[in-house]
Amino acid sequence: MRQFGLIGFPLSHSFSQKYFAEKFLKENIKDAEFLNFSIPSIADVETVFKEHTRLQGLAVTIPYKKSVIPYLDSVDDAVKEIAACNCIKISANAKTGFNTDITGFQQSFIKGLEPHHKKALVLGTGGASAAVQYVLKKLNIEYLLVSRNGSVKTITYNDISPAVFIEFKIIINCTPLGTYPDAGNAPLLPYGLLTPEHYLYDLVYNPPLTKFLQYGRDAGCTIKNGHEMLVLQAEENWKIWNN
Repeated sequence: MRQFGLIGFPLSHSFSQKYFAEKFLKENIKDAEFLNFSIPSIADVETVFKEHTRLQGLAVTIPYKKSVIPYLDSVDDAVKEIAACNCIKISANAKTGFNTDITGFQQSFIKGLEPHHKKALVLGTGGASAAVQYVLKKLNIEYLLVSRNGSVKTITYNDISPAVFIEFKIIINCTPLGTYPDAGNAPLLPYGLLTPEHYLYDLVYNPPLTKFLQYGRDAGCTIKNGHEMLVLQAEENWKIWNN
């Protein structure tokens, strides 16, 4: 039995395991299983590798997309550039890192783009944010990083002036804020300034309509959650694992 799995912490509401279990049933794949590895420390991935010798691939989620890289033998060019990995192929005692968030996000995100969507606010600076930034650069969309703590490369939520909010018509939430069961929360933004020209994209998929997206819907914005992105990256993972 071939094994695949997901590492992260916590994994109480994992998309991947349910998705692949249904995929295996639907496509009559009988020689594979998908396991969740909820590991409280990234160092525990060594134990996962050691104890599960039939593992052929791992998906990687919060909070390990960056910290998993030192445990790999090699990574592709995209991972080298953005320092974030969400897919590991395991073969012949070699562990190779890829980033399929890039593919999933780009294919999902571009469907909502309009000509006036030229600048983006990117909320969060973690591994998912790195993939989003990679795609925005590729699409020649200018962006500002927003974080709770400002730095040379980021602004804080308090730094978002009305002028900035109106100018940056794309807002992408790369934080877990608003994920079930914390569905009542949303990033601290001046939502009253939203217009129908804004495009709000939330990488969160559970609930399907986060409070962040609900503010956008109420203002007539284009909105999209992260479900399609997850499906696309999961299928890209499967291709890599079986190539």
